[in-house]
Amino acid sequence: MTKTRWILAVAVLLVLPALAMAQPETPVEEWKGKTIMLVGAHPDDDSMSQGTLALLKANGNDIWIVLLTTGNVGTADPDMTRWELAKIRRQEEIDALADVGIPEDRYINLGYDDGMLEFQDEQEVVEKIVRLIRKIRPDVLFTFDPGPTYRRWHKSDHRAASYLTADATRVAMWRLLFEGQIIHEGLKEHRIPEFMFYDSPENNTWVDISKYAEAKARARTRYISQFGSGWDKYEGPTRTPEAQAAAEKDALENMKKVDGRYVEGFRYYKGFPDSMGK
Repeated sequence: MTKTRWILAVAVLLVLPALAMAQPETPVEEWKGKTIMLVGAHPDDDSMSQGTLALLKANGNDIWIVLLTTGNVGTADPDMTRWELAKIRRQEEIDALADVGIPEDRYINLGYDDGMLEFQDEQEVVEKIVRLIRKIRPDVLFTFDPGPTYRRWHKSDHRAASYLTADATRVAMWRLLFEGQIIHEGLKEHRIPEFMFYDSPENNTWVDISKYAEAKARARTRYISQFGSGWDKYEGPTRTPEAQAAAEKDALENMKKVDGRYVEGFRYYKGFPDSMGK
């Protein structure tokens, strides 16, 4: 064996275990009895994972959705106010979650203004996320991919949500950080063992959501203020039956398919938060 071939053989032996470790030991489709927490920036960010969330909920997992802003700015409607849009987007999110089996009492919104998350006090935001991690004590956390080996580009609120959530997962495991939560609130430090990063260019795990594709499509249509004519001129939370059917068809046609199956992709990581980007 030449020196070059020997080096390549050794490299393959070193890389293969790492690739194997990148996959969940139990396929996501078989996860049961886990507590799942998703953190996003806006009402509708969870739509990137709603097929997987529907599957996990149907399998008996406890799903929590934590969104950091009210979504009170994202509209081109000249007559819309922040107050009205915040109320509309809350109800859209609740309706979408109902479509995938997640009840309203599992939805938490921290109430920050849309488009301004990266200008908030970072310690305050991290402390709030840490408190929720210590209360909910998730086995798996879903969030925007902060990036493996580099800082992943996202638009502003998504970027802030990604990095602040990553920081919070690290802080939550140390009892001497935000120790007031432990001393005065009766909480306990918590380390999240598994992560599912969505909106990632480095997907290593694909979840077959074929059974839940129609539910995901229906949920997607609830965000009327964000998609279609509702963006320019919001005229209410309902469509005609014909328009609703067309919206669901469009949502289904735009879902990713692999070998005839509807799928959602994630960068799966298992380990300490400090190494999620390595």
